[in-house]
Amino acid sequence: MTHRCLLQMVLLLCFSTTALSRSYSLLRFQQRRSLAVCQKLLWQLPSTPQHCLEARMDFQMPEEMKQAQQFRKEDAILVIYEMLQQIFNILTRDFSSTGWSETIIEDLLEELYEQVNRLEPIQKEIMQKQNSTMGDTTVLHLRKYYFNLVQYLKFKEYNRCAWTVVRVQILRNFSFLTRLTGYLHD
Repeated sequence: MTHRCLLQMVLLLCFSTTALSRSYSLLRFQQRRSLAVCQKLLWQLPSTPQHCLEARMDFQMPEEMKQAQQFRKEDAILVIYEMLQQIFNILTRDFSSTGWSETIIEDLLEELYEQVNRLEPIQKEIMQKQNSTMGDTTVLHLRKYYFNLVQYLKFKEYNRCAWTVVRVQILRNFSFLTRLTGYLHD
């Protein structure tokens, strides 16, 4: 009886892992398409005067992000999920001083929301299976990075120049996200 239950558990584990790994190729395709749409929408937002770039700061993207080749696909999922969620949260703040199109922002938020929802079940599954990974550490560093972005916006009272600086940071984030998405393969 116990052998039979054990065999069923092993088979279930194998099938769930196979199903998850099969979905990585589709997920990579969907994420790349979605990230391209997000970048296109961000580029459609009107730029602000060049003097705003003088207000930029070094928000110190976590070092792990600069060596993304060391990420396993599970770590990449955790990091991508966190980045998308944080970007979504930032873009829901007061951007009225920017002159940005609300329609473009709404489309961008919708695309980000869909990506987060697509990743959430896989992210939860990974979190249940693993105790601590490089992705967990990177997520903590990312939270600090995004906290600094939000603090900067608040300190600058969400003015147009502050949003220009943050927009440039978000565009850089999408470069990292695109690179991380490449690790989602079978």
